[in-house]
Amino acid sequence: MTSINQIRASVLSRIKPTESEKARLASLAESIITHINAIAEQEGISASAQLVGSSARGTWISGEHDLDIFIMFQPDVERKELEEKGLYIARKVAQVSQGFEERYAEHPYIHAIFDGFEVDLVPAFNVASAAEIKSAVDRTPFHNIYVSSMIQGLEDEVLLLKQFMKGIGVYGSELKTHGFSGYLVELLIINYGSFVKVLEAACDWKSGVTIDIEKHGNLSHSDPMVVVDTTDPARNVAAALSLDNLCIFIDKACAFLEAPDGSYFKARVPEPLGDAEFKKIIAARGTSLIAIGFAAPDVVEDVLFPQLHKLEDSVREMLERYDFRVYNSGVWADKKAVVLFELESATLPQVKKHTGPHVWAKEHAHAFKSKYKDANTFSNVFIRGGKYMVEFPRKYTGAKKLVESGILNCALGKHVALSIKKEFHVLENEEILSIKDEEFRKFLRKFFEK
Repeated sequence: MTSINQIRASVLSRIKPTESEKARLASLAESIITHINAIAEQEGISASAQLVGSSARGTWISGEHDLDIFIMFQPDVERKELEEKGLYIARKVAQVSQGFEERYAEHPYIHAIFDGFEVDLVPAFNVASAAEIKSAVDRTPFHNIYVSSMIQGLEDEVLLLKQFMKGIGVYGSELKTHGFSGYLVELLIINYGSFVKVLEAACDWKSGVTIDIEKHGNLSHSDPMVVVDTTDPARNVAAALSLDNLCIFIDKACAFLEAPDGSYFKARVPEPLGDAEFKKIIAARGTSLIAIGFAAPDVVEDVLFPQLHKLEDSVREMLERYDFRVYNSGVWADKKAVVLFELESATLPQVKKHTGPHVWAKEHAHAFKSKYKDANTFSNVFIRGGKYMVEFPRKYTGAKKLVESGILNCALGKHVALSIKKEFHVLENEEILSIKDEEFRKFLRKFFEK
């Protein structure tokens, strides 16, 4: 059996940035920062640039060409001025890039490509402490200061834990992923001291586990994992982490320690699911699939995916309210968005048995009998198990028709609602094969194979 030390060495040789990579990143960061500061000075704008994130802390994985550069304004500046002047500077800098676009999180920022690196140019307030933040991004420089002061000598441990999480599919705090953020990984290493010690600790974790490195105390959260932000004690760094992803990490951590294997550090890339395989799978499972497809709204993923999950939850509730049993569901988006449901059956019998009150509940019993006395039913009101019952025709016997008719009454986020009101399609079983997108077909395989 390969030892953990051998695996560590092998993985690090693959994921640790080379000196030339580090030099290239540092040179690009310095060039952009100098350009930002020069524009600010020329325009008489009181702002300065700062490199933050893993690229500033030496905890980035080889090949991850991402830079986060903040354009820092004084805290007395109005938010509107920060957005306008920050974007003005960012756009001028991005004009020499290979391409850029404006994106929106809590406030607008510029995402650009420089020399193959993805660079986020983000306006932020240069507040005195994390307790005085005026926007969520204002915390990041404080994270930078704290981690940089604590992580020296532990950078390799961070890289290993990140890559392990990537390999098992739980890395990334985006609302698409609900996994572990880079900052959370760094805090886990700071708290436990090494990659292996984090795994060992994880084997004793359960839902509600709390880590408070700086002993701030008095933090009450109901999240699956609570890691108190070292610089902002009211914040849970692990708030985005889902229960399932926490449990996947616990499971894989224990499995790796029992039988170390380098495969845990390699993300499984699914093959697109072909038409023949799809037909074979649904025939073997004996279930039915319903997919809602529409044009994906042009918003960032952290805005889009919560709205897709909101739609998913609302349609699931509607399906189950009309007696369609949902086995599994999921969402996918690129240019097109798809919300997918696996049902025990997409069709139900015409007859529905409806249970009323106990016979001795006089007032409710009378109302029930009166309601169905002359109604269009398959049966008279009858008694079973001490309760009144009646059999009547279902409004919807097919899930597809229900979704087509009822989707606009479901909970729809702002951007998803606009898209669906323009056009949507409900596809059933093999009709889903009309979606030929290769990434969607990969999603389909993961949907079944989990």
